[in-house]
Amino acid sequence: MSSLRFLRSRCSLRLPAAMLRHYSLDASHPLLRTQGYVNGRWLPAASQFPVLDPATGEEIARVSDCGPEEAKQAVDAAYEAFHSWKRNSAKERSIVLRKWFELMMLHKEELAELITYECGKPMSESLGEVSYSASFLEWFSEEARRVYGDVVPSPAKDRKILLLKQPVGVASIITPWNFPSAMITRKVAAALAAGCTVVVKPAEDTPLSALALAELAEKAGVPPGVFNVVPCSREKTPAVGEVLCTDPLVAKISFTGSTATGKLLLKMAADTVKKASMELGGHAPFIVFDSADVDKAVSGAMASKFRNSGQTCVCSNRFLVQSGVHDAFVDKLGRAMDAELRLGHGSEPGTTQGPLINTRAAEKVVHQISDAVSRGAKVLKGGKRLDGSFMEPTLLVGVTTEMICTKEETFGPLLPVIRFNTEEEALAIANASNVGLAGYFFSQDVSQIWRVTEALEVGMVGVNEGLLSTPEAAFGGVKQSGLGLEGSKYGIDEYLEVKYMCFGGLKP
Repeated sequence: MSSLRFLRSRCSLRLPAAMLRHYSLDASHPLLRTQGYVNGRWLPAASQFPVLDPATGEEIARVSDCGPEEAKQAVDAAYEAFHSWKRNSAKERSIVLRKWFELMMLHKEELAELITYECGKPMSESLGEVSYSASFLEWFSEEARRVYGDVVPSPAKDRKILLLKQPVGVASIITPWNFPSAMITRKVAAALAAGCTVVVKPAEDTPLSALALAELAEKAGVPPGVFNVVPCSREKTPAVGEVLCTDPLVAKISFTGSTATGKLLLKMAADTVKKASMELGGHAPFIVFDSADVDKAVSGAMASKFRNSGQTCVCSNRFLVQSGVHDAFVDKLGRAMDAELRLGHGSEPGTTQGPLINTRAAEKVVHQISDAVSRGAKVLKGGKRLDGSFMEPTLLVGVTTEMICTKEETFGPLLPVIRFNTEEEALAIANASNVGLAGYFFSQDVSQIWRVTEALEVGMVGVNEGLLSTPEAAFGGVKQSGLGLEGSKYGIDEYLEVKYMCFGGLKP
């Protein structure tokens, strides 16, 4: 029996019986907050919206549905607080951020539980996100004290040239649901370190993590108005977003989400010429060359593809495997999927694959699988939608570039494999996209590693590595994957402006 036929004969994953149990988030959870947070106070709204557990569809909390009025209050509070926060010394801001980091680590289990229930991640991944999220507070608490200007040699003897770095002002922070904690701290930590103040609009699916961060920020000593959170429903999001992107008191917007939404926000911000950071869509290629260590490539593929059930912006989306190792890679990958992946509620021990965020997300994956099969692809693993928004991790072979799954970002546990013959062919396929966030490849040929790294049209490259995010490194893309960088020593520059000071009239 060939390896491919062996894989087809195996049973696909099934939702465990434990999923029939009832799961609920304890209403007495120590970090569960359900009101907006503006100017250091918990702010009720005229109405509320439900937050659902994506694994069960059950309501876990009702949260204040803030509108334009609350958003404007938050902007005004942030603007007022900016004038005092920016005058704090870099060391004072550093101490506050460090305390916030320590509180996050002290409460990491409680924070992880919120992520699991509102986002669907397994607890092991949620704990990992909390540590990753806190690491940005730690990193930028240190970078706050390293915002250096320049003294530039002057062409005139009676002048001195100085370049000063100053905070831009109020920043609107608009974040996605897939990393409901880390996508906030990656932006907010840099902003506060620079001396800016912020208004955060979390995703309507996952506001609880943002509100928990507000609770800990207050305990850490973040002054009123410096960190504000305005949760809102999907229905009110456009109106709230308009305030955050058009109010003249807002100096900068930072957004993580789809390319289409990012373009709309940029248009709104254009009238007041706001500074903007955009971390937008990805469509990452994952290339396995004949020279690769196949076992390491399989491990990298598992880590890159199935983390958060395939719902990450740097998740590998198109798998290109050279003919010489194609069958061995597919065989070993299928076996790894059987051995390592287990569907279930994120709070259930042993779960590695939670649900997709909602039924629309599951329907998108089903559509991509159906399209691929109708065009000749073969399902070797999974392929089925289960209860609610659960999707079986799916392995496809015989995939071509005409199929939708190779043209559009999936955001789900679908792994399509394209066979290729030459390095040039792989690069042409990998670069045939209008986005370029991350890319991955496996090779043991040093010359090839340099060639491919330089040729890939992406902002981040993982070489023999499937996970690359860390606060020390610059995170950002090219093409329509966005503007600006997050993390690293460059991340704080997004919240600073350079002022040129010409000091004249000096006696030579």
